[in-house]
Order: sequence, then C-alpha cells, then structure tokens
Amino acid sequence: MADLVEQSKKLAAYSAVDDNLQSDYKVIGIGSGSTVVYVAERIGQLENKQNFTCIPTGFQSKQLIIDNGLKLGSIEEFSQIDIAFDGADEIDTSLNCIKGGGACLLQEKLVADCSKRFIVVADYRKKSPEMLGHAWKKGVPIEVVPSAYNKILRELKLVGGTPTVRPGGAAKAGPVITDNGNFIIDCDFGEIPVNKVKELNDKIKAMVGVVETGLFVGMCEKAYIGESNGEVSVLKN
Repeated sequence: MADLVEQSKKLAAYSAVDDNLQSDYKVIGIGSGSTVVYVAERIGQLENKQNFTCIPTGFQSKQLIIDNGLKLGSIEEFSQIDIAFDGADEIDTSLNCIKGGGACLLQEKLVADCSKRFIVVADYRKKSPEMLGHAWKKGVPIEVVPSAYNKILRELKLVGGTPTVRPGGAAKAGPVITDNGNFIIDCDFGEIPVNKVKELNDKIKAMVGVVETGLFVGMCEKAYIGESNGEVSVLKN
C-alpha cells in the first residue's frame, strides 16, 4: 500500500512538471508536503534547471530546493512567480483545497497568490468525491496571532465550528508555532458544500486576529492526481 501511494505521488508530480513547466519561465514556487518532494526531484533532473529561481513556502521546501541543486530565491525578491506547484490535504470538485496540515498555509497561500499559475499535485486519497471535509477530518487549519487564540476559538464556535489549538506534539510543550511565530487552530466544520467554501473562508478571515486560513478558494488552475491504478487524472475548472 505504501509503495502504491508513493508511486502515485511521483507520477502526479512528474506529469505536472512535464506538462506545465515552460522553458521561458524564470521563477517557480515550490510548495510543501510529501508529493512536492517529487516535483523538486523532477525539476532537479532538467538540463536547464539553473535558468529557474525557486521560491520556497517554508523550511521543508527550502531544503528540497537546495538538495536538488536548484537556485534558491525568496518571495521578498520575486513577488511575481510564473508557476507554483504544491500539494493539498483535500481537493473538492471545484478545485478548492484544504491546506495547512504541515502548518505552512500562510506562506503557501502567499506564493500561490503571487503565481500566474497554481498547480496542485496529490495522490488519490486527497481527492474528495463530494466536498471538503469528506476525507480530511482534521478540520480547516487557521493561522492566528497567539494573543487572539482564545477569542478566535469562541468566534469559530459561533459560526458552527469545533476548533482546537494544534498541539506541538511529544517534542514540544504547548502549541505548534508556525514559521511566522503564530498558532494554528484546526476547526472542524463537517462537510463544506462547494458553494459555501468562499463564504466560510470570508467569515473566518473577517475575525480580527486571524492571519490566514487553509481554505484555498478559486486559486488552483489544475490538479494532478496520482490514481491507485497507476494513471494520472488531471482535474480542471
């Protein structure tokens, strides 16, 4: 099973790079997650790889860029990105995504927003047959200013969510701290209908103290899904 999942990730990533990375592109966004490992690997195999400057979305993707011999840049230097590749925790039928399982959602969304084209790569487990929240049961990640977390927990409950502050785990006492020094709240809203994703995102963003949400609404151009049968499905809007 593990080998099948890894193969599906690699197929999706390689196909996405081969189909979409044009030779005249100069700046590429490199996202986070286990599938993007293969995106960086594929770009690192190209003969013209030194023509590209790669913009990371966090510590992990910075290391991927370096490890694959790619040229590292920063969003401060390059706020106009030709194309960005990233993974997702779940994708609905309209290519809305939940992201942020790795706590990089703010920088991931910033890179995606700066990109002319945003391509998602994922394995078959991330494709929702219906709506967000169907397969991903950990809730919508929300990055918040630490001093506001208690207020935001209360306000999320008022809009029908079940929020929890993400714990740091066995190696850390207290909450997860993002690369930006903030907390992550994971909020379960159940299944989110396609026509309600933007409305929910807007409600959360309007809460003072929220920095960003893990709902990526209308940002994805195409999603490459590595299927369990060894094929790659391409979803488009």
